[in-house]
Amino acid sequence: MAPANVNLRATVFCLLAWANLATSDRVYIHPFHFLTYNKSSCEDLEIAHEEGTPVPTFIPVPIQAKTSSVDEEALRIQLASAVNKLEEIDRVRALGVGTLINLKGLHVYTVLSKTWHKAHVFSPVALFGTLASFYLGALDPTASKLQTFLGVPLDTQSCTSRLDGHKVLSALQTIQGFLVDQDRKYDDVQLLLSTVVGLFTAPSLSLKQPFVEGLAPFALVTLPRSLDLSTNPDLAAEKIKRFIKAVTGWKISIPLAGISPDSTLLFNTFVHFQGTLKGLSLLAEPQEFWVDNTTTVSVPMLSGTGIFQHWNDASNNFSVTRVPFSENACLLLIQPQDASDLEKVEAHTLQVDFLTRKKNVAPRVIRLTMPHLVLEDSYDLQDLLTQAKLPTLLGPDAHLGKISDTNIRVGKVLTSILFELKVDEGKQPSESAQQPGEPEALEVTLNSPFLFVVYEQQAATAHILGRVTNPQCRA
Repeated sequence: MAPANVNLRATVFCLLAWANLATSDRVYIHPFHFLTYNKSSCEDLEIAHEEGTPVPTFIPVPIQAKTSSVDEEALRIQLASAVNKLEEIDRVRALGVGTLINLKGLHVYTVLSKTWHKAHVFSPVALFGTLASFYLGALDPTASKLQTFLGVPLDTQSCTSRLDGHKVLSALQTIQGFLVDQDRKYDDVQLLLSTVVGLFTAPSLSLKQPFVEGLAPFALVTLPRSLDLSTNPDLAAEKIKRFIKAVTGWKISIPLAGISPDSTLLFNTFVHFQGTLKGLSLLAEPQEFWVDNTTTVSVPMLSGTGIFQHWNDASNNFSVTRVPFSENACLLLIQPQDASDLEKVEAHTLQVDFLTRKKNVAPRVIRLTMPHLVLEDSYDLQDLLTQAKLPTLLGPDAHLGKISDTNIRVGKVLTSILFELKVDEGKQPSESAQQPGEPEALEVTLNSPFLFVVYEQQAATAHILGRVTNPQCRA
């Protein structure tokens, strides 16, 4: 094994050990010095502060201004190219941020899931990216509170213990690039991941240019636009919905009702994930899906035979099927043996140690049948902060002086996700008889409530978490 790989594996071990220790009441020195300011950067910040160098600002163009449509394939290529020239420190940063994403994302997912009664989909990466974006624009005490909420301990007396927001967002780009980086053996694209940020401001609000430009690693498309948020909030919400749909082309609902008329900034993150499961294609007829023990719905199903990993956890009554999107990214399908155990299985499986645990299971031939998923979901970070007993973190008294010189009133901080499993158009389900000598295919059919995780291995990051209780509900 090459020395670089030895160092990287050692780093992974240290990060996971820290992740487990950080959840206890004891205090430990965190290993994330590669995400904080170094001594030289601290000196530069001090000089800039003393000199009082003016920061360029601009007023966003009106929302009706002409805007080019999002080119998702170009975004994928740009993300994938970002991982081609990584140095070792870039990979270490990605591992560190991946650990933080999993810790924060899984915790928030657990909080949210207690109120869910249907299909839902959640992006830990988008959550962390939004929090890191606000950290980039924050001053103390808001910056310190955000850093602590992100999971990195802070010594308020030491500049070198403070997160460098640019390093964090750069690591986020690396993590997204790992996910979509195309395997050289495939000619067709297996994954698309597009992140768009909309900064919707009151007409007179100016934004600081370094802040907006600094969001680029997290969201390659950032759209600052101005519109009247105060006179008719419902009309403003409708304009934002039309604008995003026109720019992205995504068929996604955006629940912006209830915008506070005194808001001057809305921070909206839009994520589109599209994955193709090789060898699976659409069955000719819809199939029954058991919503509960007495209720079924008829839904489109994908089916096909492939070489997958599959294992059973008999003691906890669930099974896992690992379906690769590529050599680095996979879809984990987690199926309770009894649908009534879904929440119990969810609590057991969606943990950092479960996701990062290597399953030494030999791949085998499996005939997989599962719903053709098209899911969407939205959540407001402000609501999550309230549940986390931090309702004022981004409230009227938040110090966001790196976003604007004007006192900002943050309204909705909405994240909307569109998740799609794409049909493999080059493959049709085969019903041919098993040939002599061929291994018998294990039948795995997901026709009752299940969980799924889109997982990327290089940064050990859970990108998408989902619960499917009724595939007809688009969350």
